[in-house]
Amino acid sequence: MTIDRTFARDKRFVVSRAMVKPKGQFFRRLTPYLFLSPVFILFIAFKLYPYGYAFWLSFTSRRGGKVTFVGVDNYLRLLGDPLFRKALSNTATILAIQVPIMLVLAIALAVAFNSILLKLRSLWRMTYFVPIVMGLVAYGILFSMLLNNQYGLVNYALNAAGLPRIPWLADPFWAQISIMLALTWHYTGQNAIIYLAQLQTIPSDLYEAAAIDGASGFQQFRHVTLPGLKPAIILTTVLSSIGTLQLFDEPYVLTNGGPDNATLTIGMYLYLNGFKYFDFGYASTIGYALTIIIGVVSFIQFRLLGDARS
Repeated sequence: MTIDRTFARDKRFVVSRAMVKPKGQFFRRLTPYLFLSPVFILFIAFKLYPYGYAFWLSFTSRRGGKVTFVGVDNYLRLLGDPLFRKALSNTATILAIQVPIMLVLAIALAVAFNSILLKLRSLWRMTYFVPIVMGLVAYGILFSMLLNNQYGLVNYALNAAGLPRIPWLADPFWAQISIMLALTWHYTGQNAIIYLAQLQTIPSDLYEAAAIDGASGFQQFRHVTLPGLKPAIILTTVLSSIGTLQLFDEPYVLTNGGPDNATLTIGMYLYLNGFKYFDFGYASTIGYALTIIIGVVSFIQFRLLGDARS
């Protein structure tokens, strides 16, 4: 009789545990999502919803104070917009010239920083990395003062050397050069630090083996250093290209898109349509066009620079 009572009690205990266990498992599985929920909420509120709303806006237009659905009219307007083509041409020119020059300089700096012959290496690394710490607007104002046509330090130095003044910010050609100089000064050190970190992962045995085989310094750079830098080169090329396609701060502060729209970029054109003309539908269209352009350019770069098997 006692055994039967004990068995019944144990059976009830097992049944009660079986009833409680799924509930406990449910809360245990739910706990990680509760901790992650703030991230999801913030992502939906400040990323996903704005993207979706901007996509809807790209099919609308504000007419007579009312938002009207216009279908693909904004996209058709974009295809025939000469000012957008001008902004795209300016951005592509800066991308094609400035980014390769900047990355070549960054590789040269990284190789110099990594050399055992260089004294005070930490000081030099810090010196070239400091520009990235300066705010975009701050260094834009700095360059606008340095390149001022009348009282800029650069033209003063040119005059002192017996050379003529250069209309850095007043001539279309030199205005683009000014933007490129500012971008190169600001971002070269950052890319050099990335290359330096990648250089330090290349085994020294490869250089020793190449030297034993009679490879010159240039041959070691070509066949050992550059292949070792390939992951960093892909990364910096893609990131620098995306940053250039989104270019806004430097032309806005230095030239305000002028002269004669010579430094008008896609980012500036988007800003003007959205916050000067308050045509948010067309600005959203420009934004999505820019997204497509960035995707295509990044894909091409990955295919050209990446592993052919990928």
